[in-house]
Amino acid sequence: MLPLKDDIPTRSIPVVTVGLIAMNVLAFMYQLSLGGEGPAGSGRAAQEFMLEFGLIPCRLTGLCRETLGLPSPVLTIFTSMFLHGGLFHVGGNMLYLWIFGNNVEDTLGHGRFLAFYGLSGVAAALAQTVTAPGSTVPMIGASGAVSGVLGAYLLLFPHANVLTLITFGFFIRLVRIPAVIVLGFWIVVQFLNGFLTVGIAAARGQSGGGGVAWFAHIGGFLAGMGLLFLMRPRAPSRGR
Repeated sequence: MLPLKDDIPTRSIPVVTVGLIAMNVLAFMYQLSLGGEGPAGSGRAAQEFMLEFGLIPCRLTGLCRETLGLPSPVLTIFTSMFLHGGLFHVGGNMLYLWIFGNNVEDTLGHGRFLAFYGLSGVAAALAQTVTAPGSTVPMIGASGAVSGVLGAYLLLFPHANVLTLITFGFFIRLVRIPAVIVLGFWIVVQFLNGFLTVGIAAARGQSGGGGVAWFAHIGGFLAGMGLLFLMRPRAPSRGR
């Protein structure tokens, strides 16, 4: 199920959304320039770049040895939001940001939306760090911040319809599906995969780090809902 377009028009040009997409794409192109002939992150230089600027949970919690010369682990919370592991990773995140971000930006305003996006990403990073505080695997991607956008959109436009590509074997069809179903299904999948991953890791005696940062998605989504109530401009009161 791949969302392609919603039916909510915007009243302003989403300059922040476009700018964030451009920055992510430029960062990914730089990663490609370091990666040699393989996908992004396959070359040694690209791997060192992600280790340097990706968020490593144990560095943030102080549970692993600090390496001299690396950026502050707090700084990597923000730099990690612009790094991605491959074309589908960055493409999927930017598609979701474009479809749902422009309407949330339209509601919050450009400045508030930029702060909202950054705070959602911070909440996502902290949520993932709490679930795997000793992990040495760098966490990268805009998924956590974008998840905050999805949470806000769900509250703002639950009755919107999303043009969605449905594929099942040879069955391929474009269908308009209510946003509450698209995003509701998405967050349920995050919860199921997140707790399944923790359960498997616990059974194996592992810390739960590595793979997809499911709890970053969950944390960002819930943070986006909460931040919406704090940051949404109040409607002007009408005089009598």
